[in-house]
Amino acid sequence: MTRGGGKFVIVGVWVILVVGVVIGLTTGVNPEKATEEGLWTSSKAVFTVCGETDYKKTCADSLSTVANNESATPMDFLQAAINVAIQEVQAAMSLPDTIGKSANDPQQKMAVEDCKDLLQYAVAELQASFSMVGDSSLHTISDREAELKNWLSAVISYQQTCIDGFTTPELQKAISDGLLNATQLTDNALAIVTVISQIFQAFNINIPSNSILNSTAASSGRLLEEDHDHDDDGTSSSSSFPAWLPAGDRKLLASKSGGGGQPAPNAVVAQDGSGGYKTISAALAAYPKNHKGRYVIYVKAGVYDETVTITKDLVNVYMYGDGPRKSIVTGKKCFTDGVSTFQTAPFIAIGDGFIAKSMGFRNTAGPEGHQAVALRVQSDMSAFYNCRMDGYQDTLYAQTHRQFYRNCVISGTVDFIFGDSAVVIQNCLIIVRKPMDNQQNTVTAQGRTQSKETTGIVIQNCRIVPEQKLEPLRFKIPTYLGRPWKKYSKTIIMESTLADFIQPAGWMPWSGNFALDTLYYREYANKGPGAPTDKRVKWKGYSVITNRDDALQFTAAPFIQADQWLTTTGVPYFLGLKN
Repeated sequence: MTRGGGKFVIVGVWVILVVGVVIGLTTGVNPEKATEEGLWTSSKAVFTVCGETDYKKTCADSLSTVANNESATPMDFLQAAINVAIQEVQAAMSLPDTIGKSANDPQQKMAVEDCKDLLQYAVAELQASFSMVGDSSLHTISDREAELKNWLSAVISYQQTCIDGFTTPELQKAISDGLLNATQLTDNALAIVTVISQIFQAFNINIPSNSILNSTAASSGRLLEEDHDHDDDGTSSSSSFPAWLPAGDRKLLASKSGGGGQPAPNAVVAQDGSGGYKTISAALAAYPKNHKGRYVIYVKAGVYDETVTITKDLVNVYMYGDGPRKSIVTGKKCFTDGVSTFQTAPFIAIGDGFIAKSMGFRNTAGPEGHQAVALRVQSDMSAFYNCRMDGYQDTLYAQTHRQFYRNCVISGTVDFIFGDSAVVIQNCLIIVRKPMDNQQNTVTAQGRTQSKETTGIVIQNCRIVPEQKLEPLRFKIPTYLGRPWKKYSKTIIMESTLADFIQPAGWMPWSGNFALDTLYYREYANKGPGAPTDKRVKWKGYSVITNRDDALQFTAAPFIQADQWLTTTGVPYFLGLKN
């Protein structure tokens, strides 16, 4: 569940965005990698802030005004950066419209609107950050290193998603060139966050020994060595909640009032009129202004053919149904019908802290529809339990932020688990379906574009199997674990059971040698006839994890900070390795 202090996380993002926005939009400087020699004439502070970035000169230039103030504190750097970022990101909002004047077909015009929405997410969060930064302590910022990386990675994803929406080469190049400086300099930002403790040392500020910055690694290590597997009813083996969990959430999660052990709903959706609303969208529209705590929606059995969006302002929505084969949200929008991939999903979760339980999401466009998303998730700290996502190509779009899936069924053909989120898929059944003629199946297509992003797909303790229609053809139609959608694609498959139809090579190239040296693909402790790795690809970016300690970094606690938020969802989980 999203806590009230979450907005402070975003402050750090924009401290860094100034690097990308100020230079890219204000001065028009093309940031080039430069040597440190001769650049550092201002201050130790700027040297420390910019020292680990790839584009040092532009970083130093963007902070030069504050650096000239000898009494400037880290907060001064923060406030100056955010103030300029507000102005410049707002100015960038005109870029899609300018480029879109050359868009002639509906799909390209849709890409213009998508791009504007993506940039607007950044603007709104930036403004909220600026209003709160004056009340935030320095240690609050330093304590949120993981969150800063999470949000910065999302910023990079937003930029790339904007670019990917344009399929006409000339338009895509125009938007890519227009966002180039911001993209490169946001990458600088990630580098700065990784050395944030050094920045405090440069200002002679001591980090308390009990701060999260100093204690996270140690505490995560302890968590991983303990048994934190939760029972399937969502309670821990000790049947207790953490001390920091608000009383309201404890009561909600412990509630057995609303049939089937579910909490009493704020809204009931039923197509037969037995609930307060006949559509899910109508129930969401009734979300009270300034609502506090969880907003619970019970969706009775039925097939809901509607486009449902959990908008950014609808935070902490908890939606449950009568079962993933009974309460189903469906649609058939697809790329071949002129709809952008970004808009094909019948269910879109954006507002933070979204939870879905016992729900089905499907796209019925079929394999001939090509890109046809069943579920798109942008929500940070979101969780799905006992759900189904059924489609063919691009079924589950795990777009951005931290996500967790448990005891779910995910089916598809081509790239059917894709996106640029930090996602852990645990104890799930992954079903590979029969594709179109001359197609090959690929389970994943992760979209990390910068090496410093903290994103990736982790598939843990799952089963990857063919559907019944594919079974007799499973050795004729090649099936791979994944392929690199972007340059730094990152996927880890561990402790899972792989059926015999997985190709011995395991992984498939995207195009030629693209990303084969820069991707990050790992396998650990898998079993089943498709698990042997002796014939796997020999790419530089692929290897088998043989050390248990190396695998621990991809478990739920360190990878998506699950120990800090997943308990509040009531979803069962384990934080470390299963075995």
